[in-house]
Amino acid sequence: MPEHTAANHTDTPAPELPVALDIPGKVADFLRVTELDDAERAALNQGVTVRRGQGYTLRITAAPAVHRQLLARCQPLDAAQGAPSIPAQHKARREYENRINALPATAGP
Repeated sequence: MPEHTAANHTDTPAPELPVALDIPGKVADFLRVTELDDAERAALNQGVTVRRGQGYTLRITAAPAVHRQLLARCQPLDAAQGAPSIPAQHKARREYENRINALPATAGP
């Protein structure tokens, strides 16, 4: 039955495959005390700590959409609401943003 093997499902989007990204420790620390949804909290809790000199990174494997949600939760680190900016936290958030932006275009929505 060859007609069944050539089924075309182009109207159904392919699920996003999980990707592993390193979140700087300053961002991970901020996220741990932030209100997160279940998928974000699960990804954060399942992350693996990797020591880096004086600090650490948290290697998280999650769908790109979850990484983007976590990045959106980090906006206060940019001090956009008028709070004083801490340069190290701002830099750490930018590093995480750059890693997310470097994902292939097919990994995004």
